Amino acid sequence: MNWKSISPKILVIAGLILFAALMRLVPHYPNFTPVAAIALFGGAHLGRRWLAFMIPITALLVSDLFLGFHHMMIPVYVGFALIVLLGSLMHNKVRVPYVLGGSVAGSLVFFLVTNFAVWAMTPYYPGNFQGLMTSYTMAIPFFHTSLLGDLFYNTMLFGSFYLVKQWYPALSELRSP
Repeated sequence: MNWKSISPKILVIAGLILFAALMRLVPHYPNFTPVAAIALFGGAHLGRRWLAFMIPITALLVSDLFLGFHHMMIPVYVGFALIVLLGSLMHNKVRVPYVLGGSVAGSLVFFLVTNFAVWAMTPYYPGNFQGLMTSYTMAIPFFHTSLLGDLFYNTMLFGSFYLVKQWYPALSELRSP
């Protein structure tokens, strides 16, 4: 890796992502986490695809080292990667409506992917369409908390970066990473 290619903009974005990932280690309401927000923010602001995946996934892995691993890690990371792609669609178009829409879409993607995996990978539900719908229905009470967490953390990440750029205009002028 060429260390000269790491701009102050990348460092600020990576720092915000790492800080958000550390928030997973602080006691919180169930499912009120920054996971999807980290992915959306990274995808939106890290223009190089490999950075858009590497930095958020590394931050998630670091926090998972402390939280522990479980049998549903692959679906969680798949959902996370899809949200990074969703965020990359916002690159150079970061506006409030896009962040709001991306937050809701990211929550839905994560909900659909992880609860599909619960249905497919566990014995909790019958292996038919009705079992899948039951899996989604049973997860609805957790969805609203995830959505609120995503909206909160996306506001914090995107808003913080916007404010930092206001205080340090040079970050806005730097070539997008």
